[in-house]
Amino acid sequence: MKTIAIGSDHIGLAHKTFLIEKLRSQGYSLLDMGTYDEQRTDYPLYAQKVAQVVQMRQADCGILICGTGIGISIAANKFSHIRCALCADEYSTLMSREHNDSNIIAFGAKVVSMEKALALTTLWLNTAYEGGRHQKRLEMMELFQ
Repeated sequence: MKTIAIGSDHIGLAHKTFLIEKLRSQGYSLLDMGTYDEQRTDYPLYAQKVAQVVQMRQADCGILICGTGIGISIAANKFSHIRCALCADEYSTLMSREHNDSNIIAFGAKVVSMEKALALTTLWLNTAYEGGRHQKRLEMMELFQ
């Protein structure tokens, strides 16, 4: 069973709550890293919490949600060994795992519906990294940090 760290700002809260419920019913263990209410907050706080838990291997992977997904994914990618992919379609989601071995997926709550976020998360969780020719590129990126 995979352990998934999940976090959002206030705009992504409803998506986060929905994903937690649906993924738990599928047997996943979820670590809710906040936010916990609709009070205005800052997405970098939750990017940091999820990224650090994934970095320390206290979670196998992570999910992040803000309004567009852009800011929260940029913030997460500031952390070493984090490869956060902002996804809104099936092809990008698939490639983020197969070619880039993403360990965090990000969504925009104003961009994708809750149901679409669940479908993309399910695809992402069930897609394996291909390795091979892609590994050289991951190793190159590790040198940047």
